[in-house]
Amino acid sequence: MSVVAKKCGVKFSPPAIVLIYEDKVKNQTRKRVMPVRNFFRFSDCGEAAEHLKKNPRHRTYLQGVPLEQLEKLYHILRDHLLGKCLEQSLAAVTLDPEEDLNKLDEHELTKKKQLMDQLFQKNQKKKGLLQTVPSLHLVVGYACPPEQTKGINYSMLII
Repeated sequence: MSVVAKKCGVKFSPPAIVLIYEDKVKNQTRKRVMPVRNFFRFSDCGEAAEHLKKNPRHRTYLQGVPLEQLEKLYHILRDHLLGKCLEQSLAAVTLDPEEDLNKLDEHELTKKKQLMDQLFQKNQKKKGLLQTVPSLHLVVGYACPPEQTKGINYSMLII
């Protein structure tokens, strides 16, 4: 089955991960709701994301979804179970460029640094992916008298 994931989200009641995908064989856009079971306020989000991605029922649909994105969705769901509002959950998962990092405690600071590292790795230009710039040849003309060159034409030099 040829499936391309388009959007991924979370549903709070009942708790579920929602995937909007395109079926390339039938050329249709579809929605798949994957219920979240056995996930509590103190569950590990990374482990739950791996478990969902390896589930045989959902494996083919979640191939194009990065594990980090599923972890973020589980963090948002866990924050909802802890009683936090959606804005607080999104603020913990995303970076605010105007936020003063000096006022954060150690745990929050390490979270923000990990997010910055992930964003840096994502935006970093890879060495193999750089477009090769055609090498420029510098053409320098020399006006030498013909008697000094002794039969060799040095009028153009390509570097």
